[in-house]
Amino acid sequence: MLFEPQRSNMAEKKTTAKKKTTAKKIDRVAKQVSQEEVKADLKRAEKNSAEKTEKKTEAQEVKPNGKPSKKNKLKNSEKQHSKKYRKAIELIEENKIYEINEAVTLVKKTSTVNFDASVECHIRLNIDPANSDQQVRGSLVLPAGTGKTKKVLAIVGSDKEKEAKDSGADFVGGADLIAKIEKGWLDFEVVVATPDMMPSLGKIGKILGTKGLMPNPKVGTVTNDIAKVVKNLKSGMIEYRADKNSIIHSVIGRVSFSETDLAKNYKELIDTLIKVKPNGVKGAYIKSIYLTTSMGPSVRIQQ
Repeated sequence: MLFEPQRSNMAEKKTTAKKKTTAKKIDRVAKQVSQEEVKADLKRAEKNSAEKTEKKTEAQEVKPNGKPSKKNKLKNSEKQHSKKYRKAIELIEENKIYEINEAVTLVKKTSTVNFDASVECHIRLNIDPANSDQQVRGSLVLPAGTGKTKKVLAIVGSDKEKEAKDSGADFVGGADLIAKIEKGWLDFEVVVATPDMMPSLGKIGKILGTKGLMPNPKVGTVTNDIAKVVKNLKSGMIEYRADKNSIIHSVIGRVSFSETDLAKNYKELIDTLIKVKPNGVKGAYIKSIYLTTSMGPSVRIQQ
C-alpha cells in the first residue's frame, strides 16, 4: 500500500509524457502541412506571375500601329494562316519601307490565292473625320482601270435616257426603276442620277444608303453630264472616303496588272488625295501607306 501513490504518480507522468509526445507529433504534422500549403501557394503565385509576364511580353511585341512584330506575326500565322501565307510573309523584310516600284513587284509575288486578287491601298491620314472641315471624300479615274466592269444604273429623265444608254449604262430609267428597287431589286453596283431626279430618289434613300449606293454630288454620281460619268465608271472610276479611323481603303488594280499599271494607279490616287488635303490639317498629312492583296500580307510604302 505504501507504493501505490508512487505508482500513481509514475502513471500520471507517463500519461503526461505521452500527451506531450502526441502534442509534439500533431504540431510537427501541422507545421509540415502548413509548409506544404505555403509551397503550393508559392508555386501557384510563380505560375500566375509567369503567365502575366508572358502576356506582357506579347503585348510589348505589338507595334505602335497595332500590327504584330515579325516574331508575333509568325507565331500567329502558325495558328491562323496557311503555309503559303507564311512563306509569302518571309519575303517581306521587317521594318522596311519600300519604294512603290519595289512594293508592287512584291505584292504580286506574295499573293496567296488562286484567283486574280485585287491589289488594295490603305492610307492613314492625319485628319479628324468628326470635323466636317476635315472629311476626305471624292472620286477619281484610275489610268489603268480597276480590272473589273461595274453594273451601272442610271436614274434619269426621258430626255437623258438615250445619252445614258449610248454611254454604256446597264440599266436606264426613272420612276419605273425606282418602283422596282422599292420591291427589292438591287442587281447593280453603282447608281448615277441627274439632279432633277434626286427628289424622286428620296423614297428609296434608305434602301440605297444602307448599301452605299446612294448617288452623291461629292463623288460625281449626281450630274447632268451622264455620258461622261458612265464612261468613267466603266473605264475605272472609283470612290474614296476616309473611314472613322481616318483611313482610305481603295482598290488600285489586280495582281494580273503590270507593275507599271499598278504604279500609275497608285500615283493617281496619292496625287488626288494630296490635292484634296483639308486646310485645317497640321503636320504630316499622310501618316502611313500599305499595299496588299486579297488575303495577302501587307507591304509598307514610302510616303
